[in-house]
Amino acid sequence: MLGSAVWALALAGCQSFERAPIDLSGHRSAFGERLKATESISELVEQLALEGMPAPERFDLSDGLSPSEGEVLALFFNPDLRIARLDAGVALARYEEGGLWQDPEFGFDAAELLSPTGPLEYGLTLGLTLPLSGRLETEKEKAKAGYKAELLRIVDAEWELRARVRSAWAAWATASEHLRLADEAVQQIEQVARITDRLEAAEELTRVEARLIRAELVESRAAATVAEFHEAQARVNLLRLLGLPPDAPVDLLPAHPPIDIPQTNDPMARIIQANTRLAVLRADYDVKEESYRHEIRKQYPDVSINGGYGSEDNDDRLLFGISLPIPLLNANRAGIAEARAQREVARAIAETTFERLAGDFAIARAIHESATTRFRTLSEELIPMLNQQASEVASLAELGEVDTLLLLETISRRFEAKRQALDLNQAILDAAIEMARLLGPGVPHLPAPVEPSLSEDSR
Repeated sequence: MLGSAVWALALAGCQSFERAPIDLSGHRSAFGERLKATESISELVEQLALEGMPAPERFDLSDGLSPSEGEVLALFFNPDLRIARLDAGVALARYEEGGLWQDPEFGFDAAELLSPTGPLEYGLTLGLTLPLSGRLETEKEKAKAGYKAELLRIVDAEWELRARVRSAWAAWATASEHLRLADEAVQQIEQVARITDRLEAAEELTRVEARLIRAELVESRAAATVAEFHEAQARVNLLRLLGLPPDAPVDLLPAHPPIDIPQTNDPMARIIQANTRLAVLRADYDVKEESYRHEIRKQYPDVSINGGYGSEDNDDRLLFGISLPIPLLNANRAGIAEARAQREVARAIAETTFERLAGDFAIARAIHESATTRFRTLSEELIPMLNQQASEVASLAELGEVDTLLLLETISRRFEAKRQALDLNQAILDAAIEMARLLGPGVPHLPAPVEPSLSEDSR
């Protein structure tokens, strides 16, 4: 009777399993309709503004998607960020359900004597472990530190994602300019080719010179085809970061994203203080430290108490027992030594990561300065010079003095100079984005509390 009651009580505390199959067909439909969730995205914009994080004034797709709106869209739908938030939900579940007492243990022993008159001897016991060592407290603190580390991983993932979206947007805008420039070059060379046909027909231009110009036209058309492919590829890469399908009906605005590089007299101090990756590694070190403290606590014994009721030789009796491990031979030495070594590994990872970040910042700053100097030379000296050359050649053509090879050379040189200027501008943007990423956000930021059952439509 008592055993049945204990068994029923044990079952009452157990959870049941429910299947939850994956519905990829349903997810496909939701994936294609994500742009309809603008109300929830607008709420996210307001939340970011309250936290002092970069955000647009409003979210409105009717006038196209701007770079700042794209960042918010990525924070809402990016697949990698969704996984990071779900991982934080796992850590939250571990924190909320960790540090609990061990379940009591029910025991039953019985013996039947072989003598015909021998009575049935039995004993019913209930055992409970008293965590006097304090290990449950350290286990809870360890889970809490792990949850905080996962939250900081979300912050790091969000900040990294912002940088990736800015870079991808700049790459797509640059690819769009390359395509426009390539189409413009084709149109100009086609005009030269038409002039070439007339000059060749009038025998004022040799066949060899005419063939050279027609070959240049073929190459320019091929370059325009390649530029079209690169623009389409850059658009798909950008939409992927935003968490949108590749054929999403959204009008991307080809504007370069605003880059705000924090001004500081000591960039290394700023990186130590604000870099999101270092914040994660400091949190990981705290987890290892709590793990070490937990292993230290585990060497102290917990007391196990057993009590119950039994019968022997038809004499009823109360049963009581107590056990206390003595930490002399084992004392959790292996666990302590491993936790201490892992703490040192976490320290080394944080320190060496700072060294790499310092080097990355120096490289990004050097690229930014060098590309800026070269861009100014092109945009302020070479391109105006080639524009003037093209204007003078066009004036001569109007007077009937046409030098097609000179005209072709001018068009090609100007196209190449503008192409290099676009690439240098992209390098400047990428370096600025990298410096801003390394210097970290200007305000401390933690994401909203994460639920274990977080869905892709919530944040």
